[in-house]
Amino acid sequence: MAKVAIFASGSGSNFENIVQRADKGELNNIEITALYTDHHDAYCIERAKKLKVAVHINEPKDFASKAEYERRLIQLLELDEVEWIILAGYMRLIGPDLLDAYEGKILNIHPSLLPKYKGKDAIGQAFNSGDNITGSTVHYVDSGMDTGEIIEQRQCEIKEDDTKEDLEDRVKHLEYELYPSVVAKIIK
Repeated sequence: MAKVAIFASGSGSNFENIVQRADKGELNNIEITALYTDHHDAYCIERAKKLKVAVHINEPKDFASKAEYERRLIQLLELDEVEWIILAGYMRLIGPDLLDAYEGKILNIHPSLLPKYKGKDAIGQAFNSGDNITGSTVHYVDSGMDTGEIIEQRQCEIKEDDTKEDLEDRVKHLEYELYPSVVAKIIK
């Protein structure tokens, strides 16, 4: 059974979806060891409590440097015997220490068809672009922003009468199917 940590910074809906699917045995018997978050007030903490998943809260501002912050994360990951990291709305670039420790073992989901619309507010960028297609991408994490090797993508339509909220909802539901599917294929 592969031990997996999930990193999240916000509401944690993708975190909750993955945990629920793992609990149902849909993800090749992976074990979610803990939620790692960088905000003490992130709603993902409430979701983790409800799901009875351990939580590690480490705020970067409490550390002298990014390297010190990541070394602390690595210590905790090693204590939990984590083999894989799943980013689910974790809003920080992964630095060299964590990348070296988990090379090729960090997955991320991004709400666009990369390489288009990297970074924050990808859905807003797509919505305002005039494009009629967007989607979601699961990729390996590297040192760039949303530049890692693409594993799988799925498309969805941007409809003429969409609001940004309509599009966000459609992309989120796409992610709820795509991310667990990729996790099940990659992590064994």
